[in-house]
Amino acid sequence: MESLLQRFLNYVRIDTQSNPESDTTPSTEKQWDLARLLVRELEEIGMEDVTLDERGYLMATLPSNVEAPVPTIGFIAHYDTSPDFSGTGVNPRIVSNYDGGDIPLDAEGKLVLSPKQFPELLEYRGQRLVVTDGSTLLGADDKAGIAEIITAMAYLKSHPEIPHGTIRVGFTPDEEIGRGAHHFDVEAFGAQWAYTMDGSQVGELEYENFNAARAEVRVTGRSVHPGYAKNKMINAIGVLQAVLGGLPESEVPERTEGREGFYHIHDIRGQIESASARLIIRDHNREAFEARKAHLQAWADSCARTYQTSIEIDMVDQYYNMKEKIQPVFPIVTVAEEAMQAVGVTPIVKPIRGGTDGSQLSYMGLPCPNIFAGGHNFHGKFEYVPVESMEKAVSVIVKICELVAGKPLDTWTKAPA
Repeated sequence: MESLLQRFLNYVRIDTQSNPESDTTPSTEKQWDLARLLVRELEEIGMEDVTLDERGYLMATLPSNVEAPVPTIGFIAHYDTSPDFSGTGVNPRIVSNYDGGDIPLDAEGKLVLSPKQFPELLEYRGQRLVVTDGSTLLGADDKAGIAEIITAMAYLKSHPEIPHGTIRVGFTPDEEIGRGAHHFDVEAFGAQWAYTMDGSQVGELEYENFNAARAEVRVTGRSVHPGYAKNKMINAIGVLQAVLGGLPESEVPERTEGREGFYHIHDIRGQIESASARLIIRDHNREAFEARKAHLQAWADSCARTYQTSIEIDMVDQYYNMKEKIQPVFPIVTVAEEAMQAVGVTPIVKPIRGGTDGSQLSYMGLPCPNIFAGGHNFHGKFEYVPVESMEKAVSVIVKICELVAGKPLDTWTKAPA
């Protein structure tokens, strides 16, 4: 497993931050640096059919070592990191035998990773943690997943006594900006189903996610000298406030959990003549999701009539709840649970309060539940990953491959659970 840690440390030192303002794929040139390194590593461990296409999608094959017909399955991770926080100059540090106390991140000790703010740290007493130096994110999302997949493939390659069918691996760019699956060639990948290794704490297994949309609200105002503005001025900022004020105060990310949906305003800009806001809309329930979108549109239309001005909304669906596509093939979730239990991991089956490449891939014809990669506090300076959680993820991958090879072919076409 030491190769697992070394792979991970090598990967996170490479800056692969994606850029939502770019219209290229990958969205940043620097993502190619890790993609090309991964090509070499996959070839070195003996993977076959290693391909890196013109958009940065990397695929490879571990051929079957059993004669019986078994499904081709896949494992997928993304190599970009979030644009929300710097990924330049990542300097990972290892905390050995964590004692349950505060962990100083910066050299001065002014910035600490503390169980007072992050109580789940206490679950990892006695383990090795990889942390940041307080100036960047870590990149366990999702370079931990990549390291785990490659390490598992290397292990299976060097242990031919473990039966497995054909295994496909895929690494994608731009997942963090919602484009990771946009150009994924499901037909070329050729798997019956796959797993994204992109979850958080050890044991996570997810096959439900938000239905998601983004929206931009644009208000047109009218500027008039404020001393003579009565019944003439239309302040676009004030109108925008009225529109956003019509959204339920309690239905925001910081006040919701589980399957509760929300509206999340993340960008506001404005002057008297024009003002705009960008927000995202999320709900696990499809009907409630559609109702949220309809509420925003109806309230904006009402405000436009009240203030006698133009309010435009550009609203686009981003992805849908993959549960609809997973349920008809539910044994692919069951076998992942069995694999976790077999290697001493307690499955934590819960909905994702977000989305993964797997949600889009499921609607593209590749059912794709999500499995833990082990990290915590993604997208910021307090990100960390326990090494033991990564090791368990490798064991789960290997065990899934073994279990799938040992089940009759008709297992995967049985009626949904």
